[in-house]
Amino acid sequence: MISSKKELLDKIRLGESSYLELKEVRFSNGRIAGPHRDAVADTLAAFANAHGGTFVLGVQDDPREIVGIPLNRLDQTANFVRDICSDSIDPPIENVVLDRVALPNSKGEEVPIIKIEVPPSLFIHRSPGGFLHRVGDSKRTMSTEYLARMFAQRSQTRLIRFDEQAIHEATLDDLSPELWRGFRTSRTGDDREDTLSKLGMACLDGNGAFRPTVAGVLMAAKDPRQWIPNAFVQAVSYRGTEIEIRPPSSHYQLDAADICGPLQVQIRDACVFVAKNMKVRAFKDQGRFDLPQYDLTAVFEALVNAVAHRDYSIYGSKIRLRMFEDRIEIYSPGSIPNSLGVERLPHIQSTRNELITSLLAKCPVTDDFPNLVTDRRTLMDRRGEGVPVILDRSLRLSGREPEYRQIGDAELVLTIYAAEPEHSPLTQSA
Repeated sequence: MISSKKELLDKIRLGESSYLELKEVRFSNGRIAGPHRDAVADTLAAFANAHGGTFVLGVQDDPREIVGIPLNRLDQTANFVRDICSDSIDPPIENVVLDRVALPNSKGEEVPIIKIEVPPSLFIHRSPGGFLHRVGDSKRTMSTEYLARMFAQRSQTRLIRFDEQAIHEATLDDLSPELWRGFRTSRTGDDREDTLSKLGMACLDGNGAFRPTVAGVLMAAKDPRQWIPNAFVQAVSYRGTEIEIRPPSSHYQLDAADICGPLQVQIRDACVFVAKNMKVRAFKDQGRFDLPQYDLTAVFEALVNAVAHRDYSIYGSKIRLRMFEDRIEIYSPGSIPNSLGVERLPHIQSTRNELITSLLAKCPVTDDFPNLVTDRRTLMDRRGEGVPVILDRSLRLSGREPEYRQIGDAELVLTIYAAEPEHSPLTQSA
């Protein structure tokens, strides 16, 4: 990224490159007549899909002349760019930095321009021109093979997995010391860069700077959504057995929360949400006997699996936790890793996010978890016993085995059925 006025002037004099695009802004009848919004969208997406770059508005490319933008048009131009980032690019580019800079024109007069810094993206963006990337001083359409390789690199099948990638717009200061220090061991030492590097929470980016990784942000940032907007659990408790949107006075939602924070906090708070909203029936015929709707250990394992194994490279998709009177549904973004079918889940261990699971295996189960959640000391059990625990404990409580189903490549859904007195093996044997 270009950090000083002198560096920017030097780059402009040298002309467009893999990291620099120059465009004059033209106005007609009070509106921006050029460059065309589709061309701007294509350039921004191409930078984001490659190694990032700088887009300067207010400079002619040929000849390389600084013409500026009228001072009373700067806000209009900035809004023009922001609208393109959000409306013309899918998924939207949310982390561009717009800077207003005064540069000398050919007469030596200081005129304003807008400098747009586009960092490399964790996601692959489609613009009106398709899937583009930057090659030299031009935009090129990605070949089918190149695009497939890009998608794979940003998912789980490459040597560098998605959770191991650096987040270029984040810094090590964005990671909370009170969070990442809890993962230290005698092998990691005390130096921040060395410790975070050994834990996989930070790595060198393409410019040689230490940056937090996706896993580092998810585990040690106070709010990972700043960089990964979909990294949260949307929890809703509904009245009845179906979603029926009625007038607000009917209160079809009994409770709702966006559960945010580092992943270990999301797991705890999601367990708290279920414990708070599920019903517990009490029987006194033969001494005190409580029948909860759900086995909290099974719920805990299901939430750990959802948070650990979901596909964080799918933009805009969050974990959805839905509670009904007769069941819980947990929607986890992405397909089952390694193309496994749902019928093989209880028998085969498969991990999408190796780094995240290794860090969760170091996270203690804290005292603020609901009672009866687990007797395990850490959040993750890497022996692959989570799914069998979910199936077995839920079946013993409700008499119905939970069901997994895959919705295309978009989501894996787990349904856990509520225990009913007339069907529960526990009440029948009591």
